[in-house]
Amino acid sequence: MKVVHSLITAAVAALVAWPSGTMAEDYPTRLVRIVVPQSPGGATDTFARTIGQKLSERWKQPVVIENRAGAGGVIGTESVAKAPPDGYTLLVTYEGSQAINPSLYENLPFDSIKDFTPIGTVATTPFLLIVGQKVQAKTFQEFLALARANPDKLNYGSAGNGSVNHLLGEMLKFEADVRITHVPYKGAPQAIADVIGGHVDSAFASAPSVISSVQQGLVRAIAISSGKRAAISPDTPTIAEGGVKNFDVNPWWGIFGPAGLSPSIVSKINADLAVILKEPDTLEVLAKQGGTPFASSPEEFRNLLAKDIEKWAKTVKAAGIKAN
Repeated sequence: MKVVHSLITAAVAALVAWPSGTMAEDYPTRLVRIVVPQSPGGATDTFARTIGQKLSERWKQPVVIENRAGAGGVIGTESVAKAPPDGYTLLVTYEGSQAINPSLYENLPFDSIKDFTPIGTVATTPFLLIVGQKVQAKTFQEFLALARANPDKLNYGSAGNGSVNHLLGEMLKFEADVRITHVPYKGAPQAIADVIGGHVDSAFASAPSVISSVQQGLVRAIAISSGKRAAISPDTPTIAEGGVKNFDVNPWWGIFGPAGLSPSIVSKINADLAVILKEPDTLEVLAKQGGTPFASSPEEFRNLLAKDIEKWAKTVKAAGIKAN
């Protein structure tokens, strides 16, 4: 009986292991959809299209990007949480949506950790504080002086209530002791467009989404959110350099799948992503967009997400922010 039991156990184990290995070996056999829960033209969209194209080349299968913006990233993110865990629906998102939303929404229709399978990080990128040409301040120090001399008169646009852009503004207000008015938009591109048009004074925008406007002279970058200056805009001082000590925000972007995604598929995508992030043309694209490649294992990514959910929860609570 022991022999028979051992044979049955071995057979069952083989049957369980066989599909997983086959899935990884064959995957993908058809079109893969990458959902971006933000508007076209922003950093998330830029990174998703870069990585999607490279994955398509490696897999020899089409990889399409689907922008599903709305509710601070909740709409697109929820669609992936409810998708079949077969590897054919993936999510490219960033720290703002995945780590901040749990603190903003009382009835979030998904759990940012339990309902997703972390696959791997893609990049980090700082945010630039930009001002329009009509704003008198030419430097960050002048901007702070102008804000202090005119409480609540200056304003800043963001990608929406509770977005990283918004929280950066609130952090600046608290840390620098200034009063500037928040103007929420439905996406970063709209906020940037209104800074260019002179309808709002300033905005925090990710380097990929705004660097071309800076280079064209449509807006001025007066400070950067990271602790160190960035190669993409080396003359732009950090907020810490401007006198706001220890200010350092450098959000990540990454790839997730629905909960229950096969470990073999996760490993395959993660391995392919690691190779892509070392390729010279990928590095060139990321560098031009102000991004620094950031590779991680699925487990490292999960731990990072958990840590950042806790970090942003404290910030959201201190600022008293709730999503609409």
